[in-house]
Parts: sequence; C-alpha cells; structure tokens
Amino acid sequence: SRIMMKNRKGSFINMSSVVGVQGNGGQANYAASKAGIIGFSKSIAKELGSRNIRTNVVAPGFIRTEMTDVLDPKVVEGWAAAIPLKRAGEADEVADVCVFLASDMSSYVNGQVLPVDGGML
Repeated sequence: SRIMMKNRKGSFINMSSVVGVQGNGGQANYAASKAGIIGFSKSIAKELGSRNIRTNVVAPGFIRTEMTDVLDPKVVEGWAAAIPLKRAGEADEVADVCVFLASDMSSYVNGQVLPVDGGML
C-alpha cells in the first residue's frame, strides 16, 4: 500500500464468498471469516478512498475447481439446480471480475462486494 499511497492510485481486491454475505448452515466459522473480510474491506475503502486507493471484495458462489471436481456429480447437480443460471461458475469468470476491479474501468467502484454467483444471492 505504500507504493499506492505514494502514487495516489491503486486497487485492493479481497476474496470473500457469498457465504460471508448470506451465511450457510454448518459453516458458522467460515461465514464469520468471510464476513470479516467484507467488513475490513469496507473500512479500508473509507480510510484509503481519499488517496484514490479503492478496495473491493469479490464474493464467489459455487465455482468449479479441482476441489469440486471430486464431488459426487449428483451433489453438484443439486447445488447447480438451486442457482438461477443452473450451473457452477468457472474460475476464469471470477478472474474476469478481478481484472475489471483492477482496471480503470472500475475507477468509481469502491467499498463494494461483487458477487460472482450466477444469481445465488
């Protein structure tokens, strides 16, 4: 952040989860940690915004990864059915949001939580 403060420009992008926004049964510890990231990021956005340093949060939903590839396909189908877009997200879809937040295209976006969740929230 020292380089950002010296240049009076920058963008922090923190990763949370939709669980940090809406909670989830059986995941109290995880939800609390992800909600903490959101609160921390909103505070930093207010503290550093006057220096033209933006802080935002990306909150992925169910994203297909190597970790989810080992799950029972019936479980994945059930979760996907509950998502309005009817599918899991892809890692590159999360990355695209991060590229947007890092770019000047989002120069007036600060202190926000951007869900990448196919409409879960």
